[in-house]
Amino acid sequence: MSAEQILSNARLVTADRVFVGTLVLRDGLIAEIVEGPSRLPQAQDLNGDFLLPGLVELHTDNLEKHMTPRPGVDWPSTSAVLSHDAQIIAAGITTVFDAVSIGDVNPKGNRMKKLPGMLEAISSACDAGLTRAEHRLHLRCELCHPDTLSVFRDLVEHPLVQLVSVMDHSPGQRQFVLESKYREYYMGKYNLTTTQMDEFVVLQMANSREYSARHRAAIVEHCLALGLSVASHDDATLAHVEESAGYGMSIAEFPTTLEAARGCQQLGMKVLMGAPNVVRGGSHSGNVAAADLAAEGLLDILSSDYYPASLLQAAFLLASQSKCDLAQAVRMVTLAPARAAGLSDRGEIAVGLRADLVQARNQGGLPVVQQVWRQAKRVF
Repeated sequence: MSAEQILSNARLVTADRVFVGTLVLRDGLIAEIVEGPSRLPQAQDLNGDFLLPGLVELHTDNLEKHMTPRPGVDWPSTSAVLSHDAQIIAAGITTVFDAVSIGDVNPKGNRMKKLPGMLEAISSACDAGLTRAEHRLHLRCELCHPDTLSVFRDLVEHPLVQLVSVMDHSPGQRQFVLESKYREYYMGKYNLTTTQMDEFVVLQMANSREYSARHRAAIVEHCLALGLSVASHDDATLAHVEESAGYGMSIAEFPTTLEAARGCQQLGMKVLMGAPNVVRGGSHSGNVAAADLAAEGLLDILSSDYYPASLLQAAFLLASQSKCDLAQAVRMVTLAPARAAGLSDRGEIAVGLRADLVQARNQGGLPVVQQVWRQAKRVF
């Protein structure tokens, strides 16, 4: 049995309001919620800081940056996982879905070769109790890669896998309707010559025609049979959304247009957008701005994507810009992603739920993480 803790004089951010109050933590759970500060001498005074649920991150490729900190540099895998974990927990993220890519479209890449080692490093670190955040796996399936389906089948029953997304990054559609944008992005990302880029475009379009449709159908069918959450990626049109919903997908990652986002709401799919999109004031790909979707009531979930600290900052920014109130913005990074991934025991300050908590101080509009608890144990 764990000792009782009392966190007092905090601005509690619950699912529907913000108020000054006190939490009593017991056995890793939230045992009591009391309005106003506590007078008990053992209570920890949080000095009026915000206290919100631990953030839930569904889609981050941050681990890859630690595994390969520079082109051609492979970092020791366990060290990379722990460095990534430290950055995640410092951002207030207590549950993280590490996105690992199946189907590397990079002609110079070796993502596929690194997959087994990456998964083993995450599992080993978690099993040894070395990680401070709780780690799950998100399989990102590039449908137009010839080996995607076979690798997916090898990995999908890994015990940490709980979320799968399907995507097609071939030119002329979705994120890259304009081939010029596709060329600009991938020539810069992969340092390709014009000739190499021409060959890359031809290959990706051919692979998309051959593999994407049947890979999508097989992967989604397998996931739904296992009870896994499935997400679409870069839906751009109502037809894309109708296709995704028709397959039984429940999350729409990064829809690129207002039309697609509206379709998602009509068909019951949760819209997930990037927190960096909010912090930067728009999409780096020129697609719809997440803040505009929030203002229209079309944004359900935020993801830090490639920058962990953006998650909490984006929630506070949306509230400060009056796109929504703070309780609603915090739901986008806590309760909504937890429920979308099938996690019913966290994501909200409510009696009986896990005491995954973040203390944040507002410094000139920037929320600065002060302390983090996971199941009532302080981890930062």
